[in-house]
Amino acid sequence: MLFMRIPFIFGENYRMRYLAIGFLICVLSSCREKTGRKVFTAVTIEVIYEDSLSIRAIELMPGSLAFAANKGIFGAVDLTTHTVRTRVQDYDSVLPEFRSVAHTGTDFFMLSVASPALLYKTGDGGSMDLVYLENDSLVFYDAMKFWNDREGIAVGDRMEGCLSVIITRDGGHTWNKLPCSLLPGAAEGEGAFAASNTNIAIHGSRTWIGTTAGRVYYSGDKGGTWAVYDTPIASDKPTQGIYSLDFYNDELGIAVGGDYTDPENAMSNKALSTDGGKTWELISNGKEPPYKSCVQFVPDAEGKEIVAVGFTGISYSANRGRTWNQLSDASFYTIRFLNDSIAYAAGKNKIAKITFQ
Repeated sequence: MLFMRIPFIFGENYRMRYLAIGFLICVLSSCREKTGRKVFTAVTIEVIYEDSLSIRAIELMPGSLAFAANKGIFGAVDLTTHTVRTRVQDYDSVLPEFRSVAHTGTDFFMLSVASPALLYKTGDGGSMDLVYLENDSLVFYDAMKFWNDREGIAVGDRMEGCLSVIITRDGGHTWNKLPCSLLPGAAEGEGAFAASNTNIAIHGSRTWIGTTAGRVYYSGDKGGTWAVYDTPIASDKPTQGIYSLDFYNDELGIAVGGDYTDPENAMSNKALSTDGGKTWELISNGKEPPYKSCVQFVPDAEGKEIVAVGFTGISYSANRGRTWNQLSDASFYTIRFLNDSIAYAAGKNKIAKITFQ
């Protein structure tokens, strides 16, 4: 009974604890000086879970880190005790490869990457309920995220001339695929990289999707209407493009990528936007960092501090990506920040707590 309901996973008083923790964070943040943050120069890495898995999808939830991986494995790590609970989700004789996870205030979701596309939601009896199924040889879903407790989105590769976009408006009970008539036309072979579940960035009602074609799809109304913008990130090869993007606010965003088959190449793989994704400028071109699969703004750092990870290591910038330092050679696929100095990351065979110093 790993995922009966989020309150069950994290304790019956989850909502009150969550509010109390949020209030405490706000108080501490308001008391901390806004200037003079220490620039990070090192990290401490504590591996808290090991198994022979490829873990590309993690989600911070109140008191826990949820994850899903290949071999049908999904689970949760208690952030206080680091106790890990796992289960296996199969479909007939298939063990799905999960690369997308998300959550609302009451439910946890996980989405498999290829056909059959299987989207599961927390059930009532301790099991996971299948709420979306799609069979097609071209099916390949890459990322999933929620705007709020009722509305969420998942994106996949090109089918029938447009990206595959499915949306829920009822808390994840039902999902509907947008017709291509409501989406911009996709380039031949355009999709997204299912590398870190960070192809989608959401801020308020705004949504950005980074693609293999080095383009950014934008919706200002939670998927109702869409525009598409070019970036200077290289996309000449199928292994190039935007692997990850993040927005600090409505205007400031960063996209990273590169080529995992040429991981030391740092040309045209990082770009910054200061106008909500309409235009992008290359940063630190030809310099650190090279290929990365995930990028995140450091919380409460005024949009100046950024961390990017990949199997090429952990890189950090304190000046909006103009210059970077590699803090560790440790390999990770994806990372999420708990606060402004502690993050959790996952990769090949492991999940770790990372403390930035």
